[in-house]
Amino acid sequence: MPQEKVFIRHGALGRGIYARIPIRAGESILTFDGPVLSHEQVLSLGEAQAYTIQIGPDEYVDTTQPGRYTNHSCEPNAGIVGDRLLIALRHIAPGEEVQFDYSTTMSEDHWTMECRCGRPSCRNVVLDFDLLPASLQTHYIRLGIVQSFIVREWRAKAGRDRRPNRASPIVQFRRAEGF
Repeated sequence: MPQEKVFIRHGALGRGIYARIPIRAGESILTFDGPVLSHEQVLSLGEAQAYTIQIGPDEYVDTTQPGRYTNHSCEPNAGIVGDRLLIALRHIAPGEEVQFDYSTTMSEDHWTMECRCGRPSCRNVVLDFDLLPASLQTHYIRLGIVQSFIVREWRAKAGRDRRPNRASPIVQFRRAEGF
């Protein structure tokens, strides 16, 4: 079995995942695995037990380790492609925390979270994707790191029927991997 690319440790935001080895931009980090639950099932878990990622309008993956400890950042170094695969958006050095923007997986009009990422562009609260600034929505869509059901909703709401006008390295990765 190949060595895992990440490990779990305590950091400034509680438990998080950290790079064990150098991870190149576009490289896969981990796949979010776990049982698929409905929104009602997620609510029944309670906030303290819910480590879910939304993958459909009423579908959530109740993530397992190590993915369940991936923290949020308003300036992420990773993103999700293909609804479950976490990839690096830039080079990630050994010992660096791996983080993605939770808003790229959220479209439920239910849950928010105070953001404590501490980045210069921190939005102070984690909200649904449709509440992000339009420029950030477009940026994330172009990178290909927004859940597919959210992209469909976003295009339908705005009458957007075209693909991103330039292929970023992340979009190229998705195409090469068949996403």
